[in-house]
Amino acid sequence: MSESRKFMWLLLISLPVSLIMWLVNAFLSTTSGVDVIEPSRWLTAIIMPIAVARWGLSRRSLSISGAATGLVVGFLLTLSSYVFLVNLLVFFVSSSKATKFKSEAKKKFEENFKEGGERNWVQVLCNGGVASLMAWFYIMDCGCGENPIDMVYNYRCSWLSIAVLGALACCNGDTWSSEFGTVLSTGDPILITSLQPVPRGTNGGVTAIGLLVSLIGGFVIGLGHYLTLLMFVSTPVLISSPPQWPIVFVGALGGLLGSLIDSVIGATMQYSGMDSEGRIVERPGDGIVPICGSNILDNHAVNLISSLLTAIILPRVALMVM
Repeated sequence: MSESRKFMWLLLISLPVSLIMWLVNAFLSTTSGVDVIEPSRWLTAIIMPIAVARWGLSRRSLSISGAATGLVVGFLLTLSSYVFLVNLLVFFVSSSKATKFKSEAKKKFEENFKEGGERNWVQVLCNGGVASLMAWFYIMDCGCGENPIDMVYNYRCSWLSIAVLGALACCNGDTWSSEFGTVLSTGDPILITSLQPVPRGTNGGVTAIGLLVSLIGGFVIGLGHYLTLLMFVSTPVLISSPPQWPIVFVGALGGLLGSLIDSVIGATMQYSGMDSEGRIVERPGDGIVPICGSNILDNHAVNLISSLLTAIILPRVALMVM
């Protein structure tokens, strides 16, 4: 089946589904007073997650369960704000590319390396769950739409917007740091808690290049946020609001902060050891030489906690920047 025909089938399926959702929304608005969301937003919230999930499956960036979970994550982020949708797209596309970067080199020291970086439902939930939760709070408190950042006169909506940005900037910054830093750095990383050299791939190990690319990873999320605000917020509203360009640097700080938080938690609460083949493993066992950390959390839990903490802390940071 040609790509154009596949798109037509996607559109034919999405139209009635989005229409039904809009009609339910319109009915509820007459009985419970909820705001009516325009049909085009319902349609976009259906089409975009399906298109992204299909792209992820074709590129082996998502498993079937990951794609199914991604539909829910994408639906909530798209329905709440197109700014959040762009944040998600920048994270998903760039982190998928980063995971595949020099994959042959990563096989040598990563026990659980998976060709293509295919994400399952647990990984999708731990990377996108916090952003989805904040997007749901945004819908409940601010409705659906794009709002400029104004930490004085529109604090709650701005707080939630930056929380979504922080959660995804954290995940992107940490992914870039792990995927680029491990293969681009020339020397061994140092453990963030002791500043002692550790083997590549050790949880909690950081490098100068890794920290730099985490900053850049957050920067591109912030840049996407800023450009989308310029596209979808009217000029009069933007003129009457505080300057929005600092959000780019807030995103950059979110990427760096998230990577640092992830490294501290990984160094202390996630086990790292080395097997007989020189690969880093995350569980103790016979013949495993311990390096650092306790066997309390796995990588998924560390990602989830890091994104949550970054989402909570970054709005406070934004108060000093914007």
